[in-house]
Amino acid sequence: MSRAATSLLASHEPFGALYIHIPFCKKRCSYCDFSTEAVACDDAAVRTYVERLVVELFRASRTGELSQVETVYIGGGTPTHLGLSNLSSLLYALSLSMNLSPDRCEVTMEANPESLTDRIVCDAWAMGVNRLSIGVQSFDDEVLALLGRAHDAEAARCAIEAARLRFDNVSCDLMCGIPGQDEESLRRSVEAAIEAGVSHVSVYPLSVEEGTPLARAIEAGEVPDPDGDTQADHMRAAEELLVAAGFHRYEVASYAKPGFECRHNRAYWTGVPYLGLGTSAVSMLQNEGERIRVRDGAVEERISAREALVEDVMLGMRMSQGPSEALVSRAIGAFPHLHGELESLAAQGYVERADGRWRPTDAGWLCGNDLYGRILGCAQAPDGPAGPAEAK
Repeated sequence: MSRAATSLLASHEPFGALYIHIPFCKKRCSYCDFSTEAVACDDAAVRTYVERLVVELFRASRTGELSQVETVYIGGGTPTHLGLSNLSSLLYALSLSMNLSPDRCEVTMEANPESLTDRIVCDAWAMGVNRLSIGVQSFDDEVLALLGRAHDAEAARCAIEAARLRFDNVSCDLMCGIPGQDEESLRRSVEAAIEAGVSHVSVYPLSVEEGTPLARAIEAGEVPDPDGDTQADHMRAAEELLVAAGFHRYEVASYAKPGFECRHNRAYWTGVPYLGLGTSAVSMLQNEGERIRVRDGAVEERISAREALVEDVMLGMRMSQGPSEALVSRAIGAFPHLHGELESLAAQGYVERADGRWRPTDAGWLCGNDLYGRILGCAQAPDGPAGPAEAK
């Protein structure tokens, strides 16, 4: 982050989380609209980018921006596509820049099966990474081909096996509701992840983004459009299998065995300020007066502390525990209209109130866009008389 951007808030809260973006992949998937490009791992641009990240890490360390960071997430793109030398340089710089002791800091690195090797696993573990998140998406080769993935199902199994040489905390990403993917295919993929011994599984409905090869194929009638009802059925099937295998759903799309929940995810959903390093990485800063999000040195969003309360209620609905009554009460105090909206959402079966919290229901998660949008909309509603939920 530039000094100018950091100075926008004279006294911001310390960063509790760090995200490092790697914008390189072996190939771009058909559904991808992330800030990434397909570049050979030995391309000079890759080395130059890593060197720039190293400089940024050392700068952030010198200025104290990393002193209270408790979660690190190295994502992309494909961090393992950097190759052993570049990746080791980055991880070594990270280890010199902050305290990575496992009892203090969760350090996650994303990996793709085609570039995760035994040597990378061992070196990453030795340099402080304590959690691997492997982008599998499916264990069905036909589905992988439609998605344009650079690996097959066997490579995915081998990658998880390699990861477990050193890591107890291994996550697997899967997609559902993919054109041509029936429920049986989805179930086989979930079962394969369970059998591989991972401790965390994320199951995301496929999102078709404008301008991607997949979107163009759908527009041309070459591929059927994903069906919302099918995606919902797939999410229910995944939950059934994962819960039976000892996982619990702690976040809208994520399941973990006890003790293996992703702390970095929780930082995002609980309003923890985070620092983003690398091209297109977003930082969130806040103080008593405002919250801002900065990308590539420019302010993308600026909201008041009052509006941030409503945003935190919305983000809390991404977790199974939901936002606390105390947080909701403060948000209603700022925007009384929120009380009526929550009561309406409860009447529709999207949220429920129990054990001192407002919690999303399964229906609320499946209709997340509606749920989140209606809560956020309360920050734009005219203030009115205080609702009963804010009485103290």
